Amino acid sequence: MYPTLYHALLDLTGLDLPFLKFLNSFGFFVALAFLFASWTLGIELRRKEGQGLLQPSIRKVTVGLPASPMELAWSGLIGFLVGWKGLHLLLNFTVSTANPQAFLLSGQGNVIGGVAVAGLMAWMKWREKERTKLAEAKTEEIRMMAHEHGGNITLTAALWGLIGAKLFHWLENPDQFVSFIKQPDGDGIFSGLTMYGGLIVAGFMVIRYFRKHGIPAWHGADAAAPGVMLAYGVGRIGCQVSGDGDWGIVHNTPAPTWIPSWLWSYTYPNNVNGVGVPYTGQPCFEGYCTVLPEPVYPTPLYETIVCVSFFFLLWALRKRISTGGIIFFAFLLLNGVERFLIEKIRVNVEVAGSWTQAEIIALLLILVGAAGIIWLRRSASSIAAPGPTTDN
Repeated sequence: MYPTLYHALLDLTGLDLPFLKFLNSFGFFVALAFLFASWTLGIELRRKEGQGLLQPSIRKVTVGLPASPMELAWSGLIGFLVGWKGLHLLLNFTVSTANPQAFLLSGQGNVIGGVAVAGLMAWMKWREKERTKLAEAKTEEIRMMAHEHGGNITLTAALWGLIGAKLFHWLENPDQFVSFIKQPDGDGIFSGLTMYGGLIVAGFMVIRYFRKHGIPAWHGADAAAPGVMLAYGVGRIGCQVSGDGDWGIVHNTPAPTWIPSWLWSYTYPNNVNGVGVPYTGQPCFEGYCTVLPEPVYPTPLYETIVCVSFFFLLWALRKRISTGGIIFFAFLLLNGVERFLIEKIRVNVEVAGSWTQAEIIALLLILVGAAGIIWLRRSASSIAAPGPTTDN
């Protein structure tokens, strides 16, 4: 397992670049997942524009204003954080990279660096606005095509997805929330994310964005659905590579000859959570040198295989189904089935008897997905059916 990109590069190439310790391997694949989702969303929004299903939106902006106090304050705050942590990192590089996550969340920093960079960024913002300032500000109307919202939609999904993933994890593991409150400078904020929490919260906020900017919700959701399925699968690669605990139950049965042993069961050496017994093999990464005592199902790999396959299915169906919303509900149905089944061999926290949080959510997704498809198909059929005729 490779907890960070530093460990991956060190093992695969021999290059020792300590600054890469700040780049968590799970986070890298999550970022890659959002890029894939944004790419497929843009393709679909353009296609739907070509079909006349999505119309441009008009928004009014005021140009020619000087920099506002709030703009200067935000630029200064961002600059302070960058300078505060950045200069301290440069002056204490070895100490800071020993535990990057703890350093980023700690109160350690260099005030001089913070003030200097804050002043620089505030000045740059002021200078930028001065160059475009007009003697009299004016209001203009900007015409935006649906695909031009792709970047903002992705950022909205990323921000609220991470918030939702952490909140749902804390709901499932309240003891970890208490630990984080007691020790916020530890690594608790990075210790667990619940995929479904991110999916649900991000989904609501993206639909809100659609409605706010005049994008029909059903067609917008259809455009996003295949990419979200792909992103889910890519994100699970990060779970597998880092060994973040999303593995399965113990699986000691010998692997059949036709399947690779690592796809049948795995022990996750050097897992990012440091779970298991001391690892005596190589490589042995300092701070992560543990291995599970018994092999388990590598469930993140199974989810990757299934979800990427479902992405290709949805991608193939998107041009064959014209009723808005059906692709979205198909996504809910397929994802719910996949997750419900994988929970049977996956380690998780039980929240209602023998049911896990993910099982409950997955079952709801199956029901909502199936009901939504039936409802939309019946609605489309009733609209398409000819009305009764009358003889005069």
